[in-house]
Amino acid sequence: MNEHLFFQRALSPWMNEEGPDSDIVLSSRIRLARNMKKYPFPTVFTNEEAMQIVQLFERLFLQKSLGHVGPFFLLKMNELQSIEKRVLVEKHLISPHLAEDCTFGACLLSEQEEASIMINEEDHIRIQCLFAGFQLKEALKMANALDDSIEQHIDYAFDEKYGYLTSCPTNVGTGLRASVMMHLPGLVLTQQMNQLIPAINQLGLVVRGTYGEGSEALGNIFQISNQITLGKSEEDIVEDLTGVVRQLIEQERMAREALVKTSNIQLEDKVYRSYGVLTNSRIIGSKEAAQCLSDVRLGIDLGYITNVPKTILTELMILTQPGFLQKYAGGALRPQERDVRRASLIRERLHQWK
Repeated sequence: MNEHLFFQRALSPWMNEEGPDSDIVLSSRIRLARNMKKYPFPTVFTNEEAMQIVQLFERLFLQKSLGHVGPFFLLKMNELQSIEKRVLVEKHLISPHLAEDCTFGACLLSEQEEASIMINEEDHIRIQCLFAGFQLKEALKMANALDDSIEQHIDYAFDEKYGYLTSCPTNVGTGLRASVMMHLPGLVLTQQMNQLIPAINQLGLVVRGTYGEGSEALGNIFQISNQITLGKSEEDIVEDLTGVVRQLIEQERMAREALVKTSNIQLEDKVYRSYGVLTNSRIIGSKEAAQCLSDVRLGIDLGYITNVPKTILTELMILTQPGFLQKYAGGALRPQERDVRRASLIRERLHQWK
């Protein structure tokens, strides 16, 4: 395995798969927060202790398989260029916090990129598993298998009453964060999303943007995840989120059907205008590109556009992010230079399917 592949290929191998309900659910993720009994938590540990933890995981798990996943490769944050770290964030393989703020952070990453173990982020480790489409239960099964394999070598900080102990009190208990990335243009266009978000929050779930907390929901893509980690089992948390996501899928499909019935020509016009922008622009910003890609993706799902595969749109959603654009350019680009390269890249890719 050439580790440069992690930065060069836009799509992780799992993204090429067509998962269940993939017209609406782009991906499912399970993340487990764990800490070691032997070391102080990352908020108070010393630099030496942080380095010892990275060395421990490197010695135990480098280029080995865990829970039938792997082999794993180690990427140390202080050895990566800032653009490379940004690429990993844009592929959702590490968090923005690990990339930007954790000097002694590292990541064990599986060859197929469906699993990553962030080291010395907010907690000693965060196990993350990603699946295409709506496959939360499958992601939980893989995360638990990885967790069990690691626990054979490491004693976790665990309390009989409170469960797994974590740096942030909101993660105490199971330490589990389940999230689903959803494409919801129908609910946005029918102006239902602003009403649904407060209702979802009241159920103990949270709606965020593409890159989690504090990020914007670009291109009608929303991340739905649990807030409560204490007092419920892992299975119950996943079951609760699954129920809400099932309702959102149904409502999104109803909204799309209603739009086709009441505003078919306007919707088709919107899709083809966006397709025209993507195939002809010489300068395009990230927000406009995300919105146009969302419109074209909807057009493919509704059968308006039949010559463009959805995988190209998924690839473009990642390739047109600032990190990837600069990685391909071989260095830093000013914002306007990125807008020009983004437009050129989109035209080049879509013209392959004309």
